[in-house]
Amino acid sequence: MNVSILRTADAWWVQTQSGAARISTDAATTAELLADRAAIENAVHSTNTMPVESLPLVSPVTTPCRVVAQATNYASHVRDVGRDPAKTPLTFFRKASGSVAGPFDDIVKPPHVKLLDYEVEIGLLIGRELPVGTEVTDANLAEYVHGLLVTNDVSARDVQMTKAQFYESKSYPTFTPVGPALVLVDADELKRFGDLRVLLKVNGEVRQNMVVEGDMLFSPVQALQALTKFQKLDAGDIVLTGTPVGTAITARGVKNPHQADIATFLAAQANNPNYLQHGDVVEATVFTEDGAIDLGTQRNKVVYA
Repeated sequence: MNVSILRTADAWWVQTQSGAARISTDAATTAELLADRAAIENAVHSTNTMPVESLPLVSPVTTPCRVVAQATNYASHVRDVGRDPAKTPLTFFRKASGSVAGPFDDIVKPPHVKLLDYEVEIGLLIGRELPVGTEVTDANLAEYVHGLLVTNDVSARDVQMTKAQFYESKSYPTFTPVGPALVLVDADELKRFGDLRVLLKVNGEVRQNMVVEGDMLFSPVQALQALTKFQKLDAGDIVLTGTPVGTAITARGVKNPHQADIATFLAAQANNPNYLQHGDVVEATVFTEDGAIDLGTQRNKVVYA
């Protein structure tokens, strides 16, 4: 049975049916908490709880950590940006861990950014060291992936397009809201990864809504198999697994998008009302339809600096 871990600035908590039970631990980092399973288990059975709503939650993933993301990993999103899923390789990019924010923090747009976008994603929480050369399989995936989280890969599309790179455009402070919960899962629950639905709303309007199975191009096992060829991961690192159709950026309405120059493409995007505006409220959630796995809902207000 999965366990939902919450974090405030001064404590760790387990979410139970009656509320939030404080974990008696000295853990300062997510990695240290994962190593203190006895404390987590004690909190699971605690009757001393308080309302979850009363907790000022912060990201359950502490920083610094590695934030690795899969690019164009849902067929629907690949088609929407004018590409062919059958010709799309498995690729990664890094985000600065300074971009990690809490589940209810403001998303702050830097003054020079014009096209602010959203991408709801499922985050994999690495639970133990994953050295280069490690063989990851369906059978041992749960030895390395200990938890799942709601994440939002906020993106400055004009910076991304003009500089032809992802790192800066996705690494500004607050550009990776994480949580509210770190949901610890077992091997059987990981097998239900394809049943997860990712859902994102802006001001109550559904923008992204997709079940993983049938749309994700490369599974978590395939992603980690590729990563371990060149990238070491440690406990507490997170891997973002891509986003489905529904982001603001789109090639719809753009004639021959991959032949158009950047200025022409960005000019077309400037007329797109779906990019995030000051005061917008972004809600992102991930869950299975039967409620067996529920990663919670993050809610972030957009603020123009």
